[in-house]
Amino acid sequence: MPSVGAGRPLSATDGAIRLLDLVGAVALLVLLAPLLLVVAALVRLDSPGPALYRQRRLGRGQEPFSVAKFRTMEVGAGADAHRAHVERMIDGEPDSCPMAKLQGDARLTGIGSFLRRTSIDELPQLWNVLRGEMSLVGPRPPIQYEVDRYPPQAFRRFAVRPGMTGLWQVRGRSRLTFQQMVELDAEYVERRSLRLNLKILLLTLPAVIHGEGAA
Repeated sequence: MPSVGAGRPLSATDGAIRLLDLVGAVALLVLLAPLLLVVAALVRLDSPGPALYRQRRLGRGQEPFSVAKFRTMEVGAGADAHRAHVERMIDGEPDSCPMAKLQGDARLTGIGSFLRRTSIDELPQLWNVLRGEMSLVGPRPPIQYEVDRYPPQAFRRFAVRPGMTGLWQVRGRSRLTFQQMVELDAEYVERRSLRLNLKILLLTLPAVIHGEGAA
């Protein structure tokens, strides 16, 4: 499937959103610095290994990049269980496979499930936002083996930078099917604006705090 969105000229919307990303990422990194240091220490104390985990994801135009997250799994944990879980969601019946995270994941560390449930594990992605690989708002950046099973309509997601939060995250998160996620990401691509990004950011915190659709 050819790349989508690669080489697109910078628009006024792109410039405004990029400015929001830079200001927001810097402000959040400064504000959350004490929390980030504490979490990094807790991850190291909880299990042997580094505090951060890096994984190859696909961004705008299907360009690969290394996403940063707090490590929530034991070092050396394989991806087979997650890959099978993702494939079931993508290949399943439209109304039978919610976008839930893998349940009873034996790979998780003691603190890992808490970090995932609260989305704290994703805060290091603010660095990816600063680097221009991600945006504060956009579709979730997928792994290659997810994309290998994408239906044609899902490739519309690559028209914009991936985000830390997005339209489907504030409209149900894991309660949604894969098809519903794709439809909401396509809606975001069509409606993308500075105003919509600000609205999604304002809705993200309550969604995380209340655990709406969390898995």
